[in-house]
Parts: sequence; C-alpha cells; structure tokens
Amino acid sequence: MQTASNNLANGGGSLMVAWQLKDKKVLLVGGGEVAYGRVESLLGTDAHITILCPEKGLHPTTKQYIENYPERIAYFDRRFTGPAELHKMDLVLTAIDNPSSSKDIVEHCRKAKIPVNAADIPELCDFYFGAQIRDGPLQIMISSNGNGPRVSSLMKQKILASLEGYEGLAMSKIGLLRVRLKERVPGVGGSVGRKRMKWMTRMCNQWSLKEFTLLDDAMIQKLLDEGWERDRVPTFEEVSGRPSTSVETVHSESTLKSSLSGSNLFVPIANFVAGAVFMAAVFLVRRR
Repeated sequence: MQTASNNLANGGGSLMVAWQLKDKKVLLVGGGEVAYGRVESLLGTDAHITILCPEKGLHPTTKQYIENYPERIAYFDRRFTGPAELHKMDLVLTAIDNPSSSKDIVEHCRKAKIPVNAADIPELCDFYFGAQIRDGPLQIMISSNGNGPRVSSLMKQKILASLEGYEGLAMSKIGLLRVRLKERVPGVGGSVGRKRMKWMTRMCNQWSLKEFTLLDDAMIQKLLDEGWERDRVPTFEEVSGRPSTSVETVHSESTLKSSLSGSNLFVPIANFVAGAVFMAAVFLVRRR
C-alpha cells in the first residue's frame, strides 16, 4: 500500500477543484452525443453557453436543451470559424470527431490563454470531466485522470450504492444554518471566522445527517440562541423537542431507498438549475 508521501512523489495527478462558472461564458464546439453531456453539466453551473454546430450534427437531446433554455444557450448553425469565436470566452470545450480541428481550436485557446477541454484527446486538455453524482449541493466526481472513463463510471455505481438519498438535503440544511450564523456574526477570517468554523465543525461531528434533514427555522433559531451564544452544541432532542428515534420514523428505509432508485441523484437538468449550488468539479486549469 502506498503512503501519502509516495503518492505525492509519483506525481502525474490533477488538482481537483470546484470551479465556479456562474455568469461565465463557455464555448462548446460540437452538438453530438458527447456535447449534450457537456451541456447538462454546464447548465447546472449557471454559465452562459454558446454552441457552434451545423444543425445536421445536433443530437436530439442537445437540440432539446437549446429549445428549452434560450436564455442560457446561444446556438449558431455553423462550425468553428477561427480565433474571433473566442472573444470574451472564459472556457472552451470541443466535442467533435475531427482531431485535427480540435487541435487547431486548442492552439487558438492556448494563444488566448483560455482553458480548454478537447473531448477524447486527454493530452490536449487543461482539465478533465469525470463521472458525476449530483444531489442538490452534494457533488461527487470520480476521475481516472484521462486514463479510463469507463472505470470512473463503474466506480460511480459503487459510490451510488453506498448513499442513502438524504445526503443532499442534509447539506442544504447545513448550508442554511451556516448562512444564518454568518448573518448573526458577520465578518471574514480572523478570530470570528475561526470560531464560526470550529462551532460548525462541532455541529457536523455531533449531529447525524439524518438529524440535519429535519432542521427548520425554529430549530436553527434555537441552535443559535442556546448553542452558538453559549459555545455549546445542543442535541437534536433539545432543539427539536422529540427523541432522536423520531428521525428514523421520518426517514423510513423504504423512502430512502426509493429516492436513490428514482431521480434524486440523477436529477433532470431543470432541477439542477433550480437546486445546484456548485459546478461539477473540474481539474487542473492553466494560468490565464
């Protein structure tokens, strides 16, 4: 088994980050099967998308996205015409079957210092896409670092099987508590920021995810009044006025498993737009 230091010494990896693309401009060259998967990921980030592709090359799903999200997607019935297409773009993706054309687009992006991903040509990519799981604010990405996308998909299925379906909701409630705490005790960094972080860490360590899913406004108020103000973490029973066993009643096993087999983790893109908080993780981006 490799130690952490050995893994670092081996190198060759990518920096996994959550890249915020809200209101950024993304150019997608191509509209086929790979392209519509890219559109799905981008719509969840609130980016502005421009698609270049002859109409005959559009996949039906890509066409549907263009029709359903006209305020988010600008479509042009043509191929990539040259460097002028990159004007004011923050990110470029190619999803075409012509490696030579992809390479030309990548070279233009290099000159313009715009991060680029060329589908199925990992050696030309500044970052990679991976197998993704989304459940509201929860995002998990598995990457083979460009070596074996199919293996990433298989790993995704294993991770899915280990989830119970309420994790995204719990994270949403934790995020709401964090926002309310920052409203009560504003400020960035310093001793206040460290104290907030320490208290939230204690909360997450002592409450279960299931308990967090039942958090409401009254409970948040009580947590802040009797917890934060007294530098302690009240139990779920103290805050909710009911035993912890009631959580299991609300989250019956059948409900949790049915949410996993349904659309909770493979949410339609309309729900992504409404509920997603973060961009699907992307990787090492060259300095712009």
